[in-house]
Amino acid sequence: MNKEVKVADNAYWVGYVDDRKVPFHRLTLEKGTTYNSYLLKTEKATVIDTVDISFGKVFIDKLSEYIDPTEIKYIVINHVEPDHSGGLPALANKAKDAVIVTTELGAKELKEMYRLHDREFLIIKDGDKLDIGGKQLIFFETPYLHTEETMITYCIEDKTLYPCDIFSSHVATYELFNDLATEDITEDFEVYYQLIMHPHRPYVQDMIEKITNLEIEIIAPSHGYILRDNPQKYIDIYDRMSKPATEEKRALILYSTMTGNTRNIAKELRKGLEEKAIDTKVINIKKNVDIDEIKQEIENSDAIFFGSSTRYADMVGGLEEVLKELARMDLSDKLGIAFGSYGWSGEAVEVINDYLKDSNLKVVDSSLIIKSTGMDDLKFPIRIKFSPGEAESQDLKESAYVVGDLLLA
Repeated sequence: MNKEVKVADNAYWVGYVDDRKVPFHRLTLEKGTTYNSYLLKTEKATVIDTVDISFGKVFIDKLSEYIDPTEIKYIVINHVEPDHSGGLPALANKAKDAVIVTTELGAKELKEMYRLHDREFLIIKDGDKLDIGGKQLIFFETPYLHTEETMITYCIEDKTLYPCDIFSSHVATYELFNDLATEDITEDFEVYYQLIMHPHRPYVQDMIEKITNLEIEIIAPSHGYILRDNPQKYIDIYDRMSKPATEEKRALILYSTMTGNTRNIAKELRKGLEEKAIDTKVINIKKNVDIDEIKQEIENSDAIFFGSSTRYADMVGGLEEVLKELARMDLSDKLGIAFGSYGWSGEAVEVINDYLKDSNLKVVDSSLIIKSTGMDDLKFPIRIKFSPGEAESQDLKESAYVVGDLLLA
């Protein structure tokens, strides 16, 4: 047996150190990384997260030094991305009776990714507990840190938090523990936060609130150093770096409407923006508008929403007169968002979006949102059929929240 790596009483590191230059999220990890997996060797032996899909066999060999995999009762998957769940197929093949513990969305994704439709899953929700025989785990859902299905696991007896990607660092380290590091790890820790977590900073604040009352002596993430020396320091770094900007931001909503549906969309967007403390002004662009006055409002704003109803595949009112001015303005430091209502086709929204792309506004579309946040459930530009109902109103608020978060970055 290789030298065992003990994290806590009957808790062991069974991961893999990848000391190559690792391609990851369109980057190259020059310092490599670690894939941290943990075995809790209790009466109901439990594995928390696995390793990258490339190292499934090595993972099983490592795990087998500690336990016969057939004895494993639970496999906790905090996050389904293949650098964490990739060892699951190999492990599930050995631990044939093990129950897979994850969120509802996590279960759906794991079943599809690894053809595990016939396996037993335990679906968790916020605050659920699991007795694994000598230790008790408690789970918290942490959506969008950094994908929607993510959760974190806390061992009550060991006072150890297993947060998967949260509190990680991309470093290939054989020391594994931050108190054994030969250099200050703070920069690597903060760089990881900026690259992976910062686009989701509002959810970081939600996560911190959930763990505030936990007594945490060890943070055992899924990449990089295990934080057993002053773990609160790293929680504080996340708290500080995820706080919203204090500088006041302004949004402007310009719209033209026929029957009031687009006005109703504008109202919902305004509610969401104001809940994010974004100072928001709404202007109905009718046929006769003072272009110079509107241009000044645009200059004074950080994000501008342009909306119209669709009539005969085109915009209504005086909005197009405003849009024609955008290409002659320097708007490079501003966000531009197209929205509108329609009954049959909704071309007006796309025409607006074309005008925005012809300017130097930073256009908020679905591609930008996915690349910056990973969220794929909200669609930009914003198109609502007729007037927004309850579900559409909630989506509009969520869309406004996302734009607000981009402004507060």
